[in-house]
Amino acid sequence: MAAPAANDRVARSLLRFITCGSVDDGKSTLIGRLLFDSHVLADDQLAALRKDSAKSGATDGEIDYSLLLDGLAAEREQGITIDVAYRYFATPSRAFIVADTPGHEQYTRNMATGASTADLAIILIDARKGVLPQTRRHAQIVSMLGVRHIVLAINKMDLVEHAESRFRAIEDAFRDFATDKGFASLVAIPISAKLGENVRDRAASMPWYDGPCLLQVLETADVGTTQSPLSARFIVQWVNRKGADFRGFSGSLVSGNLRPGDSIRVLPSGQVAKISRIVTFDGDLAEAKTGQAPTLVLDREIDVSRGDVITSDDGTAAATRSLSADVLWMSNDPYDARRPLLLKLGAKTVPVRLNIADMSVLNITSGLRNPAKSLDTNDIASLTLTLDTPVVAERYADSRDLGGFILIDKDTSATLALGLVAMRSAPQSATIAPDAEPVEAPMSAPVLTRLITKPAETAWRSLAKAVSWRATGSVDTFILAYLFTGHVKVAAAISLTEVGTKIVLYFFHERLWQRVAPGRADVKAEVKAVVNADPGD
Repeated sequence: MAAPAANDRVARSLLRFITCGSVDDGKSTLIGRLLFDSHVLADDQLAALRKDSAKSGATDGEIDYSLLLDGLAAEREQGITIDVAYRYFATPSRAFIVADTPGHEQYTRNMATGASTADLAIILIDARKGVLPQTRRHAQIVSMLGVRHIVLAINKMDLVEHAESRFRAIEDAFRDFATDKGFASLVAIPISAKLGENVRDRAASMPWYDGPCLLQVLETADVGTTQSPLSARFIVQWVNRKGADFRGFSGSLVSGNLRPGDSIRVLPSGQVAKISRIVTFDGDLAEAKTGQAPTLVLDREIDVSRGDVITSDDGTAAATRSLSADVLWMSNDPYDARRPLLLKLGAKTVPVRLNIADMSVLNITSGLRNPAKSLDTNDIASLTLTLDTPVVAERYADSRDLGGFILIDKDTSATLALGLVAMRSAPQSATIAPDAEPVEAPMSAPVLTRLITKPAETAWRSLAKAVSWRATGSVDTFILAYLFTGHVKVAAAISLTEVGTKIVLYFFHERLWQRVAPGRADVKAEVKAVVNADPGD
């Protein structure tokens, strides 16, 4: 079958959607059936699908549509989805990019990845099992990630004799759960993905259902284009020095518009300048719009680095060291307060601490948030975070780019959690006038407190350094003692005594200096910001 022409693809509107729900609810089968019924599979793909279906032996000679999506060997062996599988297909009226996400609780992190770019979510429910904890968890995650349009596909209706009463009971249960999730639309459809009932065509077996079929809903869903209410926010990703006389700042304009002559403010430093040029590969622009990635040239030399945010000088943007956020803990290991964490937001990565004293974790079954002191895999928590250096953040509802972040293990670089900013605290960065001379602020008590920080490394590492240093240093002590005394036992006693005492002294000396912030590269920016900030900050 011939693929759609390139100009046809451009003319169609594009809908990004995901399938989610609990394990074995039929997500991969549904997408495979959609692809099959939409006639987008080439002849060789159909031949391969029939061959693979016969080889799997799981469908008694029928086509196993899930094999179109489950491409990993482990997925086919276990009959489950593990990774996110993306597929493009199109109908005469619309183009689609669908993400088939795993339903198994162990792979919830992969489901969240697929949902992060979706406009619509199809939440599948097995008609025999009803609403399960994983169904609720997935619904909560798509709500957190800003997906506002939901199709509730109650699948496997053929296994409950197409009973309307069963469909209505599950629909009512889910609608009750979803009341406070902020969904703009929720359409419930009874389907059988395996038989194709109410997928592309209406099913004669369910005459009591008079709503649209699934493909019709997808083709006509009005998800709109969410325009950020924010003024210009430009995330700096690279300082562009193309020759000795050129200095620009390359990055992405994630909201608003910018024009030459506009006054801008660089955060977190607070310095002000005007845009002199907006440069692209194809020439200068008269205006940069949301979604473009130009290079900005300013009218004066100011300090701008990767991770800074260039904003409209209208007072609506601010840098902060404190965030209130919702966090999905994705690591298989529970949260350990002793392990240092990094927060990556936009193009900036900074050390961060979780304030678990006021943390609450969502109970998926009851929908209530309960106080908690720990975070385990798939926990959804509301908490505050304290950053070592200021960052520019916005509510996730206003900006996905400046409202979404990940938490990283500083030692292993593993991604531990994703987070969504619910609220930023009051601005905590200094505002610097364009021509003002820097003035040294008095060292107030809060400043002195921040100059004493937590150790940059663990105690066992400091101890290991002490042992290795003195174990090697004791060799020369033994040699010198033997040369002066001529006695092996005396020399050994002197060197061993020195090893024991110096290890203890070195350890405490190292731990003390680990807490002194000045001179430490990892807190240099923080110390600079604190010293130059308002003393009452």
